[in-house]
Amino acid sequence: PRFSAMASDSGDRHATLKRCLGVLRDAKNDSEQFAALLLVTKAVRAGEVDAKTRRQIFDAIGFTFPTRLLLSRQPPAGCPPHTFRALGLTLLACFCTDPELAGHSQILNKIPTFNDVLLSPCDPDSTSMVDDVYQCLSAVLATARGPRELVTKGTVSALCQAYLNGGHGSDRALALLTGLLAIAEAKCWQRDAPQLLAVLSKLSGDFLEAEDMTKFELCEVLPHFIPLSPPLTENSQGSECLCRLYKGLAEVLGSKLSQSQRDPALKLAASLVQACGAEWIPAGSAGSKFLALLVNLACVEVRLTLEEPDPVEVEGKKEVVTACYVLMEMGIQECLREENPLLENVQKMQLLRIMEEAFGAVIFYLRQVKQEELQNPFIFASIRVLGAWMAEETSSLKQEICELLPFLVDYARKLFKEGSPAVSLPQAELVSTEGSALPQDALRFLLPGFCHLTAEDRPRDILISEGAPALLCEYFLQQWEVLTSESTAPAPLTSAEMSLQTTCGVFLNLVVTAPDLVRRDKTFSSLMDMLLKSLPVLLPQKHHLVLAANIATLGLMMARILAGSAALQETQSAKEFFGAAILFLSQAHTAQADPGSRGLALAVSPAYLSAWDDIGELWLLGMQALAGCIPPLPWLPRAALGARWPQGLSHLLARVAPASVEPQLVAAFQAVLLELARASQQCREVILSHHATEWANLYGMAALEQCLAQQ
Repeated sequence: PRFSAMASDSGDRHATLKRCLGVLRDAKNDSEQFAALLLVTKAVRAGEVDAKTRRQIFDAIGFTFPTRLLLSRQPPAGCPPHTFRALGLTLLACFCTDPELAGHSQILNKIPTFNDVLLSPCDPDSTSMVDDVYQCLSAVLATARGPRELVTKGTVSALCQAYLNGGHGSDRALALLTGLLAIAEAKCWQRDAPQLLAVLSKLSGDFLEAEDMTKFELCEVLPHFIPLSPPLTENSQGSECLCRLYKGLAEVLGSKLSQSQRDPALKLAASLVQACGAEWIPAGSAGSKFLALLVNLACVEVRLTLEEPDPVEVEGKKEVVTACYVLMEMGIQECLREENPLLENVQKMQLLRIMEEAFGAVIFYLRQVKQEELQNPFIFASIRVLGAWMAEETSSLKQEICELLPFLVDYARKLFKEGSPAVSLPQAELVSTEGSALPQDALRFLLPGFCHLTAEDRPRDILISEGAPALLCEYFLQQWEVLTSESTAPAPLTSAEMSLQTTCGVFLNLVVTAPDLVRRDKTFSSLMDMLLKSLPVLLPQKHHLVLAANIATLGLMMARILAGSAALQETQSAKEFFGAAILFLSQAHTAQADPGSRGLALAVSPAYLSAWDDIGELWLLGMQALAGCIPPLPWLPRAALGARWPQGLSHLLARVAPASVEPQLVAAFQAVLLELARASQQCREVILSHHATEWANLYGMAALEQCLAQQ
């Protein structure tokens, strides 16, 4: 009777709740507690509970009572079977509105129960249970441990099924999936790829078929469901999704659109490019027109936003402009593609002109940037895409790029020194955020452009005057530490390794074009020390052959200039470096059977063959540089003899047919053998003992022949 009085009390609801809480604490039996609980949950569902009262409810009953309700299988007489479960879920949903309670282990261990509710048939009486579960899951997702617990306890699969079933609350299932993927995309796809692919299949089908605003709403949702890994192109279901998305986007972007309609479509296209490059765009006339349209629209958007930058407008549009950067980067790659190109030559020329104008706008925008704005991730995205342009298009906008170089070097230096916490925008980061691909690594994206620019007088002088060599030396050291901390097992080329290779390219240009700088700038002495130590470590790891070739060649070319330095006077590190360099150069070629004759022909060694396109020119430069090192470093012939190189090279040339050796190789071999013979009587005798006077004549090595003929 006292509960009836409470329920009908038209007075203060909070007073009623307070009395119910007292009964909950002091109840003599389950029926009394249950009756009080009904009133409490009624108030909770009516939204009449503030934070203080919610905490009082929790203090009164804790997690124990809701857990008992969830486990109870016997409902009160005349009540639906799920009555107790529904009450328990309502209480947990109430508790979950407190972030501290939402992350409690007692809530996290109920995740399988929440999943079960989502997967159970939902009749009209149980919709409130489903709503409560979604409230609990949303609260758990917002906690620190929540996303990981949801993924490992199977919630992704349950949410996928709930969305696909289309029952009560399926829109909330989609929203939760979107939130989970935003936080833990890789783990979600790793564990539940088939279920997520089924959701993407439905979404892409809806996108293609929609003829109202739903189409544009789906443009906002779909990017969350396009994985960077595994590639969608790997299976037929993924390929079908891509086909539907292409057709839907072609239809959307081919129509007259408002700004609010076009922006989500461009973001969706950018997310597809991030995941699949241009593979989702079919070959043929329709595909090439679509690709050209996509890049064109991106360039127009960039120009409209950046040519007369209004800070407020740029801030509001940075996500869509960053998506446009992704599309422009694809445009650059497609304009350069020679094998199975999607674009015709005329289209390529048109797009390059349009992109040049857009990159002019990017440069103009960057010139307005103030020091206090440098932490803005949009600045990073703008510099990244400009780096992609500078890496490939070296002739256009040269004047503008030269004027921007001091800013670019200063920006890269600040981020490198400070280890900037700049984070990528949703569409900005095309690469993983591991190792050297952290957002502060602006240099990684600028290096290919710097490599081109250091080959030209004016930009090289600007880079030198802005202190780029010292910065790059520090960067080289940091990237070397990153590389050596990675696994030693063969793996795809990492960003650290690529950055080291490109940095070597920049330094090679400086060594060739500015030898006086190398002599006087202490930066290069520090770099030389680093190279002496790194090559012996790197060369035995065969999967790093291209990087080893870069380091060996750069080290040899610098040693020729710095031969007078103490570090190169037969120190232990110098002996180890030259030993490794000689090993690299000496093992590049071998004798093999010539199919066209019964003799032997010179060939690239099997271990070098797959990398030869990347290292062939470096090998030639290294041979020239080593020959140049022998006169000023009189201890080198002993090192060569110790490695049995004069013997091995003489034996090789004596065995193979001279016609099988290309003229540039003949010149490289002669240069080294000639300097060894001039510098060391012992080397001369070893070479002569392999009938060198005979084969030197056959190869046309006149200088070597003359040297050997002298007494």
